[in-house]
Parts: sequence; structure tokens; C-alpha cells
Amino acid sequence: MFDVVKNYEKVSQEWIDKYSVIEESASINECMEVSGSFNHEFRPVWPGSRAVGAAMTVRARPGDNLIIHKAISMLKPGDILVVTCDGFQESGGMFGGIMSTSAKKMGAAGLIIDGCVRDTMMMKKVGFPVWSRGISIKRSTKVTGGQINVPIVIGGVLVNPGDLIFADNDAVVCIPREKVAEVYDKAMAREAHEDNMLQRVLSEPDLTTFNDDFRATYAALGLKEEEDPA
Repeated sequence: MFDVVKNYEKVSQEWIDKYSVIEESASINECMEVSGSFNHEFRPVWPGSRAVGAAMTVRARPGDNLIIHKAISMLKPGDILVVTCDGFQESGGMFGGIMSTSAKKMGAAGLIIDGCVRDTMMMKKVGFPVWSRGISIKRSTKVTGGQINVPIVIGGVLVNPGDLIFADNDAVVCIPREKVAEVYDKAMAREAHEDNMLQRVLSEPDLTTFNDDFRATYAALGLKEEEDPA
């Protein structure tokens, strides 16, 4: 088995483009049988970030980013770097501004990492979306190896190289490559339903989200409710 894999199947650009029109990560994750959402600790380095692309997975050693530099040299347009360093957060030098500039030049759509990053203002300036578990300026080494394009577990989610990654201001979601068509159709239908509900809430004075189904469940709970004021 190779430590650095170069031949693997990835989600097509057509699917990346289709998912790019979906408004929210929640619309996707709510339509998955098994949650693909990374845990809540993954936050965008700058608010309003958004990225959709194919996962290039990296398993780095804690505090050492040599293998990440190698991965950057292998990036193709539409790739998203998905890096696990065992959740080590005491090295912001795992990924910084110049690396972001280089990754963007190669066509990468963003970075997801379970450690920390630094040079956040440069990341924003060059327009490279990054999600991390924190920010730290401490240095990293460049002397140990790792793996590229192997299955990894990050944020409590199994990510295979080539899976579809959708990241926005709320969350990072991984959609397994073989599930993208099924999840897409459900997510689009869900967003159409929610858009309709939003318009109804805006236009119907007495309508709230407390719908008939919720009322029935609430009534079955038998809660004691005070009468409305006279």
C-alpha cells in the first residue's frame, strides 16, 4: 500500500457545481442517513466562508507539516485539503498564509484541518477559505512523513479521498461519493419546501413554525398550560 496515493476516483466537477447552488450545510446533512457533519469545533477562519469540492485527504504528524507541503504540490482544481493531525492544536504553523496562496494558485477550493492555523488575515486577503479548530502562531517542524489520499477520520466523520465536501459558515459536511446524487435530490427538495415555508411565514400574519404536527405532539405531552389572558 502506498503512503501517497495519486490514482483515485473523485466526485465530478458536475456534482461540485450542482452542490454549489445549495444554500446551507444543514439542508444537506438533514438528508443523510448517517450524519456527515464534522463536530462543532470546526469553524471558518473568517465569517461567510464557503467551499464545495472533492476531498484530498492528508494524515499529518502532530506539529509537523512536511506532508501538507507535499499535498499542496499535488492539488488539482476543485480539490479541498482535508487534513488530520490527530487534533493537535499547539502548532499554528501547520498551515499559514503562503501555503494558502500556493494552494489557491493550484486551484484548491479550501482547507479543513483538525488542528490550528495562522496568518488568518493573509488567508482572508487572498480569498482562501479555511476551517480549523483554532488559531495559533506556534511553529511546526518539517521532518516527518504522513499519508495522502487515504481514508481518514476527522471531526468524528469518515472521509475518503474523492468524497464531496460542503463547508459554509455553519459547518463542514462530507457526502460520500456514492451518495451524492441521492443526497442532492433530497437537499434540493428540502430547500424548496423551506423556501415555500419562509414565504408563507412572511405573508400570513398568524402563521408560525408551530405547525399542526407540532401541535399534535405538544397536546399529547399533557403539559399544564395557563389560560390566555382575558
